[in-house]
Amino acid sequence: MRYHTPTSFADAATIAAGTTGTLRFLAGGTDVLVQMRAGMVQPDDLIDLKHIPGVDQVTQTPEGGWRIGVAVPGIVLGAHVGLVRDWPGVVEGMNLVGSTQVQGRATLAGNLCNGSPAADSVPGLIAAGAVATITGPKGSRDIPVEQVPAGPGRTNLAKGEVISAITLPPRGKNGGDAYLRFIPRTEMDIAVVGCAVSLRLQGDKIVEARVALGAVAPTVILSEAAAKAIIGTTLDEAALAALAKAAEAEAKPISDKRGTKEFRIDVAGVLARRAAKIAYDRAKGMSK
Repeated sequence: MRYHTPTSFADAATIAAGTTGTLRFLAGGTDVLVQMRAGMVQPDDLIDLKHIPGVDQVTQTPEGGWRIGVAVPGIVLGAHVGLVRDWPGVVEGMNLVGSTQVQGRATLAGNLCNGSPAADSVPGLIAAGAVATITGPKGSRDIPVEQVPAGPGRTNLAKGEVISAITLPPRGKNGGDAYLRFIPRTEMDIAVVGCAVSLRLQGDKIVEARVALGAVAPTVILSEAAAKAIIGTTLDEAALAALAKAAEAEAKPISDKRGTKEFRIDVAGVLARRAAKIAYDRAKGMSK
């Protein structure tokens, strides 16, 4: 195995583009190192991104959003006052990834690139409208986070491309978000269903919304129908019922050892209702 320590993302992309065998990037390492230890993958080239300046930093953008380096671990996100204030749903999703020990290493970018439809951090990022900066041999480009996953264990990144940052937009006034998941145990388990809701209010009325569903399709679903069900409403019972119905209709899960198809569809509606209520209360300043 060839171990690389580039000091810029341009160099990392150049190295990646020149590889011919199995390639893995190393940021937090909570997926790739476990896979290597288990013999699931043996990279010909391992590119360690932690030597690149800024990868371990959370910085505020000039517009008021947040730029998150690819090696920022979950424990740092959870302790970041500004990020927790603006995007609590994103942070609480990442906080559900693994144990305390794993939190010390696991990263948003790694969780996203692992390609799991049940990844806890991804629905919150998608609901927030987060953007991934992709660096490749031809330069950098920005794409919505929802365009990164291609299916279980796969991404839409081209050969030589690597995520170089994730950026959350400015939260602005009267906004709130939330993420909830259902698991069989109280912790340390994979989501059977996950749901993130982000919304903005004008007075008591919802004027913007994004709803993302996890673990109910090959990739996380950004549901326009679910968002439309609550936009223009005060999140009354009729709106919540319409939201649940839309979430259930969008869900296309499989039956497996963690839950039946029918059960997961039902849970998608339940979680959408609950997450929307939390996000609405946060937008009203009624809860943290």
